Amino acid sequence: MRKRNRHVSVWMNEQEYRHLKVQAEKAGLGIDPFIRTLVAGVQLRPRPPDTYAALLRELSAIGNNANQIAYWANARKSISEADIRRAAALVREAWQLVKETL
Repeated sequence: MRKRNRHVSVWMNEQEYRHLKVQAEKAGLGIDPFIRTLVAGVQLRPRPPDTYAALLRELSAIGNNANQIAYWANARKSISEADIRRAAALVREAWQLVKETL
């Protein structure tokens, strides 16, 4: 027996149908699950890019490196210019990764 036993039919023109199809694809859903999700009141957002998980791992690693530099600087109560340059390079690298992904 079907889990869903009610059928709803909606007539659309070609432009409306194309728009529906594009929105469902952006959400990473088929048309039926997309419509059911909207009817349930869930606010849908576009699916993140496939590289999103890799970006988060890289940003985490860069953040860990920056934290190690900050910890070391606090322990010594000073920081060299080379360490400041390295921390700045980490921030630039993180920014570049974000720009490339989005």
